[in-house]
Amino acid sequence: MAARSVKNLATGPRYFQDALDQMDDIGVGSLPIVLISGFFIGAVMVLQTGSQFTRFGQAALTGDIVAIALVRELGPTLTGILVAGRCSSGIASELGSMLVTEQVDAMRAMGTDPSRKLITPRVLATVLMLPLLTALNDFVGLLGGCVASVFSLRLGAVEFWTRAIKALDFADLMQGFTKPMVYGFILATVGCYKGLNVRGGTQGVGRATTQAVVLASVLIIAADLFLTKLALYLGDKLF
Repeated sequence: MAARSVKNLATGPRYFQDALDQMDDIGVGSLPIVLISGFFIGAVMVLQTGSQFTRFGQAALTGDIVAIALVRELGPTLTGILVAGRCSSGIASELGSMLVTEQVDAMRAMGTDPSRKLITPRVLATVLMLPLLTALNDFVGLLGGCVASVFSLRLGAVEFWTRAIKALDFADLMQGFTKPMVYGFILATVGCYKGLNVRGGTQGVGRATTQAVVLASVLIIAADLFLTKLALYLGDKLF
């Protein structure tokens, strides 16, 4: 199913309007939870790391550590899990309801491929939107870290941002914006698979929704290990 959703992009018909609608729902709809969570995560990281650096008189290093941790690891992974909780469940429940009410069978009867109409637009929208959400999460997280460092550690905002930006290089950005594309593919395909394989009527829709969130979150965390190892290897070889 996942391979077919990608293969559909090479041939017509293509449902671009459906993809745009899904981009609005997944991307814009997920903004509040991503931005609010990112701000407080960045602030908490500064409080935790800054308290340790202060003991050794190196509080200025807080901006470096927070920037690297957010861009490389926490930003992509937490954004993926947050969007999985919101969108994998939504995709599974929406497609599951369509399956239970026989709308999917009606599509097939009218000659419409459910894979092209239902799966491919959701996968494409999620893969494109998650890196953008991650970028916003990283920026707002650094903003929250800056606020916490100014009021808690008495660091200057200019010093914090200068060290945070200088600490990042191209390998960090490559790692931070490649992971969300994989996470988006995982959470979209898991949601679609669980939704289109509902069994047991309306009760099955509820079970599929729960299973989609759990499975997508676990797969994102598991994929993070292998992606991190691959990114560190390529970073050493190429950059």
